[in-house]
Amino acid sequence: MNTTTDEMSRQDAVPASASVLSRLFPAVALYWLMTAVAIALISLPKAKDLIGPDNDDVMRLVEIRDWLGGQSWFDLMQYRLGLSGGTLMHWSRFIDAPIGGLIKLFSLFMPVEMAEGLAASVWPLLLIGPLLLAIGFAGRRLGSETDGPRVMHIALGLGALFAFTCMKFRPGALDHHNVQLVLAIGITALLADRRGNKLGHAVAGIATASAIAIGAETTPFVAIVCICVAARWIWQGAVFASAARAFGLSLALAITAEFFATIPPSSYAAVTCDNLSLGFFSLSALGGAGLFSLACLPARAGMGIRLAASFVLGAVIGAVALLIAPQCLGSPLANLDPMLVELWLNHVTEAQSITAQMQQFPETIAGFYVVGLFAVFACAFRIWRGDDRGLHLLFLALVSVSWAVALVQIRGSLFANLLSIPPLALLIADLQKKARDNPKSISINLGFVLATLASVPVVWGLGGVIMKQGFGATSMDVLATENAGEDNTCGDAQDMVALRSLPPGMIAAPSNRGAGILRFTQHRVLAAPYHRNQGGMLAELHIGMAKPDDALALLKNAGVTALAFCRNDPQTENLIELYRDGLYASLARGELPAYLSPVRSDGKFQLFVVNEADPK
Repeated sequence: MNTTTDEMSRQDAVPASASVLSRLFPAVALYWLMTAVAIALISLPKAKDLIGPDNDDVMRLVEIRDWLGGQSWFDLMQYRLGLSGGTLMHWSRFIDAPIGGLIKLFSLFMPVEMAEGLAASVWPLLLIGPLLLAIGFAGRRLGSETDGPRVMHIALGLGALFAFTCMKFRPGALDHHNVQLVLAIGITALLADRRGNKLGHAVAGIATASAIAIGAETTPFVAIVCICVAARWIWQGAVFASAARAFGLSLALAITAEFFATIPPSSYAAVTCDNLSLGFFSLSALGGAGLFSLACLPARAGMGIRLAASFVLGAVIGAVALLIAPQCLGSPLANLDPMLVELWLNHVTEAQSITAQMQQFPETIAGFYVVGLFAVFACAFRIWRGDDRGLHLLFLALVSVSWAVALVQIRGSLFANLLSIPPLALLIADLQKKARDNPKSISINLGFVLATLASVPVVWGLGGVIMKQGFGATSMDVLATENAGEDNTCGDAQDMVALRSLPPGMIAAPSNRGAGILRFTQHRVLAAPYHRNQGGMLAELHIGMAKPDDALALLKNAGVTALAFCRNDPQTENLIELYRDGLYASLARGELPAYLSPVRSDGKFQLFVVNEADPK
């Protein structure tokens, strides 16, 4: 009797557990916990530094320190970077605020430096939660009432793999790209709505405004989002009017609030193309208000009237763009000095085009591009068959624009791979069902397995590495190769100790070392890898390529008090190779000009103080 009761209890417990995990929030919480713990266990024990290795992670910390140290919320000037006067950064305080809040909170219980490391570790792991919430929500919406939970779990599995393999969600990642990824999939999930819910579209409008305010990289994505909402209103008319009004109004109000919350009054009329300014604000507010107005047309207005009115609004927005911000219709890096393009930008991985990446690292191409292309074909096939055409048209448009951006700058592949998860999860769920119904069919089961593997970017990336290095290569081998040169790079702890021993001054060092010097010392730096610091970067390059007799004048003109020479820095190596009679080439040969006095250091920098007067 007791045995039977126990068996019945166990049988009842399984459906109860399954029922809980079929709901969105418990499932997301489980995947979030498992993913965050796995990332923390792999990353933190071997971490030598709790701040991410990317220059942007380090510079973000410097920016937050300045703000917490008393610099105005509206003042984004990095006074210790570049030539006299500093460099105005283009990042948003909306990212500084939550990270700074975590630092202040943790500093109540521990030293500030430890609080910074803990905040930098916690922040990316926290973002995995909303990322998975949006992915699971989108997957559940794409599935039917019966298949929704299954599609959701497949999407969450793919999302967990994405977060686990994406450096933007590793502890220490303070760059704003992880927030942009969360916003992109969040907007997509909210718009993937068969019924056109007003509240969801209002939240999507706010998230769209936030994407613009945080970084201009998402501008193509945001433009297509707005076009998709307008196109749905044109097609459905009164049925979708309330959702369109909610999206347009919330976009206009949110971008207005964010503009005045982050832009100082002195810059209201300024137009910049790499951050929120009058250009993006006016176009976004006008577009949102215009969509709201169009959606207020009488219900009897036919599709022809809606289409004509939309064309008029588009023409007005285009005219305003030409009037206010014509320079922003191209690339924000179009005005970059050709020397910086050749010696710096062309060597930045995330800024590479598909052709440049194919020439340098062809084995990585599949990992960046195949999954997005797979999703495009999957969505197109659904549309051709007439399966939920509206939702798949939305995903087709948003994945396609991200994939197109990736052709120009490889960073777009992150967005394409992320947005591909929901439609590919639906495809996998359908193939899984067919495989379960046909267990003896080799072709169906093989198709299910191959489609699942093909939906994971890291599978393609690992395949590329294996093709290049052979089947003996593993992910650990790849990581070891990537990190092999870390011990020989400049900017280590001993370098910073030596730099701190010098009186505060201006340091000329390779641009890739500039952010670290700002973080660990009291000095100013001439160069760091940011396009708004063109003057400082060019000054450092000209110093390195100038003949030693001519370099002294350049050092003094830039106010340089000390030179940190890094022989094995890639950019410095290029200058040595290209300008064999330049200062850096001379230093590499051990030829020291009289105006440079060496400073003893146990680090890897060769440090030289610039004499105040020419010894000659």
